[in-house]
Order: sequence, then C-alpha cells, then structure tokens
Amino acid sequence: MKTFIKIYEDIVAKVKFFHKQLKLNKQEKSTGRPLSLSTVETISLHLYKQTNGIPTKKSIYRTFKPNCSYKTLVVNMNRVVTKSLLILVAIMKWNQKSAHPVKHVDSTDIPVCLNKNAKHHRSMRGLSEWGRNGKGFYYGLKLHIVTDLKRKLLSIAFSPGNCDDRKPVKKLLGDMTGIFVADAGYIGEQLAYDLHIEGSRIFMARAKRNMKKVMSEMQQKLYDTRMLIELNFRNLKMFYGLVTSLPRSIDGYLANYVHSVLGYVLA
Repeated sequence: MKTFIKIYEDIVAKVKFFHKQLKLNKQEKSTGRPLSLSTVETISLHLYKQTNGIPTKKSIYRTFKPNCSYKTLVVNMNRVVTKSLLILVAIMKWNQKSAHPVKHVDSTDIPVCLNKNAKHHRSMRGLSEWGRNGKGFYYGLKLHIVTDLKRKLLSIAFSPGNCDDRKPVKKLLGDMTGIFVADAGYIGEQLAYDLHIEGSRIFMARAKRNMKKVMSEMQQKLYDTRMLIELNFRNLKMFYGLVTSLPRSIDGYLANYVHSVLGYVLA
C-alpha cells in the first residue's frame, strides 16, 4: 500500500511542476462548480495507470476510489490529453536543447485490434489503416520518433499504418541539427537533399542489402548505434502500455498513447 502511494505522489509532484511552469491553470475555468478531480490529479492517475502496467481505468477507479463516478473519471482522463500533450511537447523541446549531435529516426507499429477483428473495428476507423511490419500485416497506426544517442525523446508523430515512413520526417526534424541516422526505409536522394543543411544537418539512411553502395567505417559505426532507438519502442510497448485494444473511443485511444509516451519521458 505504501509503495503505490509513494509512486503516485512522485508522479503528482512531477505533474504539478510542469503544470505550474507552463501555467496550465490559466486555461481552466475559474468560475462555476469545481471539478471533483483536479487536472493534476487526473493526469497523475492516468500516468500511474500507464507506468504500472494497469490495463483498465476500472482498476484505477477501484484502487484509488476517487470522489466521483467511474464515468466521470473516464471522461476526465480522456479530456486532459491536450494538457498532457503540452507537457510532453515542453519536455521534448527541452531535450532538444541538450541533445547529443547523433540522432536516430524510426517508426513502429501500433495495432488497435487483432487482425481478425479489424473488419468490425469502429473506434479508430478513419485513422487506422492496414500496415506491414517484420511480422506481417496489422491494422492500426504508426508511431514515428526522433531520439538522440542517449535515447532522449526529441520528437514524435502518429500516422496511419500504411503511411510511408519518409512522409512525416521533415516535420519530425523541424529545425533540429546534427547527424540523423535511419534505416533502409528512409532511403531517397530527394529526402536526403531536402533535409540537408550545410554545416549543421546530415540525414543518413542505411543502404538496402541488394544495393551496391560502399560505406565508410565511420558510417558503419553510426548505423550500428541505430538499435538504441528500438529500446525506446520496446519499453513503450512492454512497460508503458502503448499498444492496447481496450478503449472504446478515439479520445480513449489518443489519451492512452499520449500518457504512455509522457509516462516514459517522466520516468
């Protein structure tokens, strides 16, 4: 009992800090009936769920017994996603300022349901599409991220499962500088040319096995570091509940994804 209370209090302290620094309280109503759960409490409960392997909001409701109905808790946990996203963006911007010069770009699959249920899936219809990964086809989204050599998260984007990995890269990188290393899915002379900034940014995509292309020893060492970004995906999926099929609305799915990533960067 004491352990989970201590973990929750640590999360609340972190959320309070960013809530105050970003002045998110100014976006909240100052008149009318007060909320049964504050924004800080609601975000903290969702982060506790994601960081402790708790699959459902019902379990959170039973554990913490908040002073509201279960329906109110669910609505509030989905509603605070915009403020949680502001906190996440602020952290990534701060990470960019102290990022290592070597950075990685990659994407991972986020199935929204089992393949056999895709035909009847409704909640994410219109956002989800059929995509393909190393294991085969899946129905869902893609998470695109940029990290540095220290595995700090610098930028994220979501897209349908059938999105070409190269499409969101320009927005992902923004005005970041350094050496960006990607896998063979990002090969393209035009993309490398568009992203190149003389003296401040280089974009490198590993050649495919059937391509006759010579690389230097330094390039090989840089490509060998690319596996570090896979650890981010592994942790998000295994320990922060990124992949789920339990939400029953778009808001529920998006809240799960945002709080999964936010919980990861706050850990």
